[in-house]
Amino acid sequence: MRFKKAVSMALAGAMAASLMVGCGSSESVTEATGSGEGTQTAQAGDKQEVVIWDYFETDAQKKMMESLINGFNSSQDEYVASHTYVPFADYEKQLTLGIASGELPDVVILDGCDMSSFIAMDLFGDISDANIDWSEYIEGPMNSTMMDGKHYGLPFATNCTALFYNKDILDDAGVPYPNENTTWDEFHEMAKKLTDYGVTGFGNAAIGTDEGTFQCLQWLYTAGGSYTDIEAGKDAYQLMQDMINDGSWSKECVNWAQTDVCNNWKAGNIAMMQNGPWQIPGIEADAPDMNYGVTVLPKKDASSGQATSILGGENMGAVKKDNMEGAKAFLEYYNQTDVMVDAMKQYGSFPPKTEAAKDSYWTDDPIQAEFITQLETSIPRGPSPIWPSYSNAIQTGFQEVLTLAKSPEQAAKDTQAAVDAVK
Repeated sequence: MRFKKAVSMALAGAMAASLMVGCGSSESVTEATGSGEGTQTAQAGDKQEVVIWDYFETDAQKKMMESLINGFNSSQDEYVASHTYVPFADYEKQLTLGIASGELPDVVILDGCDMSSFIAMDLFGDISDANIDWSEYIEGPMNSTMMDGKHYGLPFATNCTALFYNKDILDDAGVPYPNENTTWDEFHEMAKKLTDYGVTGFGNAAIGTDEGTFQCLQWLYTAGGSYTDIEAGKDAYQLMQDMINDGSWSKECVNWAQTDVCNNWKAGNIAMMQNGPWQIPGIEADAPDMNYGVTVLPKKDASSGQATSILGGENMGAVKKDNMEGAKAFLEYYNQTDVMVDAMKQYGSFPPKTEAAKDSYWTDDPIQAEFITQLETSIPRGPSPIWPSYSNAIQTGFQEVLTLAKSPEQAAKDTQAAVDAVK
């Protein structure tokens, strides 16, 4: 759901009461347990509240936030932090309403590609004076938290998607494992053979939000296009529609978020999926005996280099307020290498801090190492302060292709016009 810069105060007033939860009184805060089973109340007393919003859905991510907040609260006696879950599909809308109504948290964890939009909307405040060595961070994620040389937050996690495959299903179907040399044609043949075997060959998340853009955009880039040059990547549309037509790419993808894709993959409904490392803790917990592998996404043809993936991950932005010391204190706590490493192990992503990313947990694990390889050719969405408008136009095109509403040629032409119209 995309936001508009102009949101009326009347609309904000009508919706704020129902939407803006978690901005509790000065006497107590409601702290999500992370288990999905309810909330617990933390008495603030004389402590200053630090309210955090996030959209984390998996149990591992929720437990990570609980551990992170408990660690922060135990580390000092000046602040008490809590967090509130806001559904991803409603996230931008609630933030935009909060800007209009003034009812906002202290810290916002948000998709990295969205941060420049909200910096431009004056949601975040300058925290360049925080006790953080900014040079210790990976350049790409760090740049996404900045504008005009000022720091408005901190990178929280960085990641990309790659190709998961169920080895047992592929073995039973007589399909070779995909690898770094697999081309689109070979990938398509693998997926068709798996579908003929009785399991849908491939699935990804193509839901009509930026989550869908995150997963689908890499196919456009691998085909030679970009977020502003759709027609150069129209071969991706052709691949998608060919695979939808023969059933080797799940037609349900237009309704699936990334968690839905993983659940279907764990259940054996699809043999290969595009997904990210944040799913690994859930796979280990829910399907510990699953025999699976991960490799980079397929490349267009034999003469092509490694396929592109799209850089993902979250940032933590400090909301602009008269008193931002609590927000800075929370970001400074997360800046500690051991805190970040522990959080990212639970979260299932890669730390954006160079020193933390060297931990053997990532470098010595063959599954994690494949994501490190894929990160080498991963690129950001945008970046652009008006990325949501681009994303909306691009994802509409993918939906039209994957639902067979338009031919690849027509979808490419229409999406290019929609992108060109973004101002």
